[in-house]
Amino acid sequence: MTARTVVITGASDGIGAEAARRLHEAGDTVIVVGRSPEKTKAVANELKVASFTADFSQLDDVRKLAAALRDNYERIDVLANNAGGIFGPRQLTVDGNETTFQVNHLAPFLLTHLLMDRLIESRGRIINTSSIANTRFAKFDINDLNMDHGYSENRAYGNAKLANILFTTELHRRFSDSGISTAAFHPGVVATSFATGSTTAMRHIYRSVFRFLLISPEQGADTLVWLAQSIPGVDWVSGAYYAKRQIAKANPLAYDAALAAELWEKSERLVGISSGSAERP
Repeated sequence: MTARTVVITGASDGIGAEAARRLHEAGDTVIVVGRSPEKTKAVANELKVASFTADFSQLDDVRKLAAALRDNYERIDVLANNAGGIFGPRQLTVDGNETTFQVNHLAPFLLTHLLMDRLIESRGRIINTSSIANTRFAKFDINDLNMDHGYSENRAYGNAKLANILFTTELHRRFSDSGISTAAFHPGVVATSFATGSTTAMRHIYRSVFRFLLISPEQGADTLVWLAQSIPGVDWVSGAYYAKRQIAKANPLAYDAALAAELWEKSERLVGISSGSAERP
């Protein structure tokens, strides 16, 4: 396989770091992106690759990240939108969005938009890390994306992970004719630092003796690496949601094309993109 340029967000730890290792070993030019300067630099130094830091709770950081990537790389073949997390009590970011929704959906939505011309030029692929939480916790209200009503940590996370899938299907609808391939996936319940900042009961699983029941970051990264390395249209279907390298059943709302289109339009407004401009950056 010819060396490709692969950008992985959330790559300072967990499945992002493991995916970076495996893709680097396969010969790709991997760019590690993370929130923590220390942890991100440690992974980059280990692999002897480039790294960038960005806090997805600040959209200006996303814009600076995109500008830096555009300045340094003429092509991007794979964008793995892997950064995310579940957080504590409801809090708004400096941009005025509910934190879970911004970090898990709006920030990768904006980053993808800002890099889209690079991805189109390379007929690239976009891989979005979702979660089975889209089926278990989501109670999605397109008119209350910031969850002014009925907030819970689990619901906020489930809604954001459903948004990842809706984003994936709408990316396919808008850009497949331009050569873009995209997929969302559930990595499994992975033994990482996930849920550290949360007060939800899930955090106890990640910290307790039951941690041994979780899969390893290496196992969790498997589907991400497979989607990055295999052939879209042959090995996997663009626009679909995967788990364990197989198409998985998502929340019924994930198949609502009108909802996906409306989420796209509302996301544009929330990140300050003029309507329709994401069709051709």
